[in-house]
Amino acid sequence: MSDSNQPQTTVTSSVRDYDIIIVGGGLVGATLAALIQNVRKKDRSLLNIAVVEGGCEPAAPDLSKFDPRVVALTRSSQNVLRSVGAWPIIESERACPYTDMRVWDGEGTGSIHFDCLEIGESNLGHIVENSIALNAVHQRLAKATNVHRLFGERVVQLAGDEKNRRLILESSETLSAPLIIAADGARSKIRELAAIPVRQWSYGHHAIVTTVKTEQSHQFTAWQRFLSTGPLAFLPLYNSIDPSNNNVSSIVWSLNDDVAKQKMALSDDEFNASLSRAFESRLGEVTWSDRRYCLPLWQRHAVDYTRPGLALVGDAAHSIHPLAGQGVNLGFLDAHALAGEIRRFTQAGLSLSEPSLLRRYQRNRKSHNLMTMAAMEGFKRLFGAKSLQVRWLRNAGIKQVDQWALVKNTIAREILGV
Repeated sequence: MSDSNQPQTTVTSSVRDYDIIIVGGGLVGATLAALIQNVRKKDRSLLNIAVVEGGCEPAAPDLSKFDPRVVALTRSSQNVLRSVGAWPIIESERACPYTDMRVWDGEGTGSIHFDCLEIGESNLGHIVENSIALNAVHQRLAKATNVHRLFGERVVQLAGDEKNRRLILESSETLSAPLIIAADGARSKIRELAAIPVRQWSYGHHAIVTTVKTEQSHQFTAWQRFLSTGPLAFLPLYNSIDPSNNNVSSIVWSLNDDVAKQKMALSDDEFNASLSRAFESRLGEVTWSDRRYCLPLWQRHAVDYTRPGLALVGDAAHSIHPLAGQGVNLGFLDAHALAGEIRRFTQAGLSLSEPSLLRRYQRNRKSHNLMTMAAMEGFKRLFGAKSLQVRWLRNAGIKQVDQWALVKNTIAREILGV
């Protein structure tokens, strides 16, 4: 076999140099690239950025269908997307504001209602289909001459030293940069190659996600019922196909592994009936459901977010239970924080491999992410408890919070991200 097929030959003969390489062109990685695309060095030149993505370039969304994957965006995430010019594109295609949130205990009588008017806001956030948001960000990146998007490329090796990292791709091409950012998801290849340990465990749950239609309007409300088998969320979607009929919702149904398997085996009619019962028919009966997807749920948290010349963002650094829809919002906060450090160090003429850049980023984000993850774990355990005493206290507590305007409105502002 010819030696020309060996990666080492390509490494020595052809290396493409960048200032920053982002591995992962999903929502968080692409948004990070958009946040730093206009950063200028001391000589006024723009950063030279590569985005390495194993999949294909995002296609224009098909608005005659609904994407089963949705994100519940906070105001802070919306502002990040607005700052890179993506939010107007998203709004022009499809985004559903929700004005209320209703949460109740399926094992008791406790319930809480959040209303945007009570905190003087027009909404509590937006539900946006993943494909619409992703395409909007990539539309902005496509116009940036200093951002080089490499689709269909996978990383097989991480090399170099702390001053200049190198990535060897499956195509045998080699890229180098003083800073590599891993935005390649919960099973991050870069995190694995960098030997960054992860604390992880299975929730013992799978999430069933799909799009449904109900007899009644969703009322621009995010609904969540907590059951002993896991939470069930109905998230409102804007029905651009029939704007007069707001009866389309995205559901995320978290279930014990064995129960999820049983639900996936049901016929559409059986599933719709089972879903209606689980939701207490709050919006009437579920009349239609799209193809179902079933995803295992894990909590993961990297022990460190950084190594010399390397940073983790989004799910590569942390992944949590979807019960509050905070995963992508935490990723946007990571991207915003890291982009700020990159801008500060670049404009000061400092190397992007400078260890203090990465220390500042980790200090900024790690404690906040840990607190959020701990809160989500606490909610899961609290609502999964079967003890009668715990259930009584839980329901009494929910009722009390619903009556305490100050506490409830503080929580509502946290939901909105303001």
